[in-house]
Amino acid sequence: MPKKKRLLWQLYPSYLLITVISVMGVTWYASSSLRQFFLGQTASDLEARARLVEKQIEECLDPPDEKCVDLLCKKIGRRASTRITIILPSGKVIGDSREDPAKMDNHVDRPEFMQALTGPSGNSMRYSRTLEKNMMYVGIPVRANEQTLAVVRTSIPVTAIDVALKEIQIRIAGAGLVIALFAAALSLIVSRRITRPIEELRKGAESFARGDFQCTLPVSESEEIGGLAEAMNEMARQLHERINTIIGQRNEIEGVLCSMIEGVIAVDMDERVLSMNNAAARMFGCNASEAQGRSIQEIVRNTVLREFVTDTLSSEKPVERDVVLSSNGDLFLSGHGTLLQDAQGKQIGALIVLNDVTRLRRLEEIRRDFVANVSHEIKTPITAIKGFVETLREGAVKNPDDAERFLGIIEKHVERLEAIIEDLLSLSRIERGTEREENELVENRVKDVLDTAIQVCEVGAVARKIDIELSCPENLSAKMEPRLLEQAVVNLLDNAVKYSNEESSIRVEASQGEGEIILSVRDEGCGIEKKHLSRLFERFYRVDKARSRQLGGTGLGLAIVKHIAQAHGGHVNVESTPGKGSTFSIYLPGR
Repeated sequence: MPKKKRLLWQLYPSYLLITVISVMGVTWYASSSLRQFFLGQTASDLEARARLVEKQIEECLDPPDEKCVDLLCKKIGRRASTRITIILPSGKVIGDSREDPAKMDNHVDRPEFMQALTGPSGNSMRYSRTLEKNMMYVGIPVRANEQTLAVVRTSIPVTAIDVALKEIQIRIAGAGLVIALFAAALSLIVSRRITRPIEELRKGAESFARGDFQCTLPVSESEEIGGLAEAMNEMARQLHERINTIIGQRNEIEGVLCSMIEGVIAVDMDERVLSMNNAAARMFGCNASEAQGRSIQEIVRNTVLREFVTDTLSSEKPVERDVVLSSNGDLFLSGHGTLLQDAQGKQIGALIVLNDVTRLRRLEEIRRDFVANVSHEIKTPITAIKGFVETLREGAVKNPDDAERFLGIIEKHVERLEAIIEDLLSLSRIERGTEREENELVENRVKDVLDTAIQVCEVGAVARKIDIELSCPENLSAKMEPRLLEQAVVNLLDNAVKYSNEESSIRVEASQGEGEIILSVRDEGCGIEKKHLSRLFERFYRVDKARSRQLGGTGLGLAIVKHIAQAHGGHVNVESTPGKGSTFSIYLPGR
């Protein structure tokens, strides 16, 4: 691409060329006019001199006296700086102030001679072969009785005229040069006055292109350029307002997309990502900015997702599809896809919205497990009760020993059913109170709650020769619902007593952490394998189902502990090493 010239160097040479041509034209015209003027004046002077000579030689021409004419010519020529020549109508030269007429050529073909014979006078300017120089000739006829007796010709060299004209031309050229220089400087000033505002407009336009709309263009006095500057300033103001509006709208949209928990992806017709919000990036385990422009299959390799995107692009109706991602564990997504169109209604891609329904799926699984577990836990004692009732009806009731034994078994199963139902009701009350914010938390000493819980479990611990140790600052307090927190600690202690070895110890501790209070129950039991820890606080989840039922557990104790902690705004945690024991902790908000 050829380098662009500045406007100044496009305008200024034109102005300079026009100035130079004008000055040269004026110089040429002035020189030509002066030359014609001088030549005209010289011709008039020669004609006047010829008239004077005419009066003096008329006597020598009728009849022609060549000797008299020649002597008279030389005599007059000596007194004047003019060459005088007398020519007969035949062209013969009979007198000349400078040369011998006898040696001169016939002048019948001379222009000035021919014009003088047919008119009042004749003149010409030509090279003289006789004198070997440029001469101006003027001839007039000498007439008598309506007859032309001769032609008087006067002439002078034009060298003097040329010298004078040359001096005048030099002066005119010098003056023209001065005028040209002045005009060149003036043209430069005028050009800069034109180009400077345009240059400022260009710089202003570049500032606008860079996004600097605070720049204000100076308004020139010129109506055209000043009007253009005002129009550009107004354009910049409107652009600034519109861009700010667009940026604000874009930021609002980005804010909405970033705050959405749903993943939003826009793809073009080639299934390349146009835009992706942070939620979608987290789902796919990628960076949102790096994903832009890449194929959806490069980001996440999932056949169902690819088919979902392809079906959305080819369908005129919204498409819904469930997608399961397994990159970071199972992630269940509910997808909704619709066409993406521009302002003219032309399809430019597809918009995919992904809802993370993993929690709902897990809750659904928990619900199903809960229903199955409740059914199983209730069905087992009911089946046993039914069986023993039928046995009693068939005659065992008549045998006092068998009847007493069967009724004792039925009583144990009824107690188990009662415990299960009581725990379920307790769990329901805790959840309902948390949802309705009915649990009233009051400031209370932690040690009082722990002492009460230890007293409740102390009988079972003493029976198994288990020592319960307590470590709690006297002044440690927290906002709590004492009855619920006591139940949680009792459940943890009860489990610790059941699963600890005989003649072991259980340590109950309470301490102040960073912004929280930690209650922990540590036992020296059999411990729990790591694979069970994440589900340990689920309802009816058992590590060893047979042993748990044998020890009289309902499978709801730890679930109740978790919900009590959540009702206090806290959470639970468990750490365990198989063969060494377990530590269950309740974290409560505290100073």
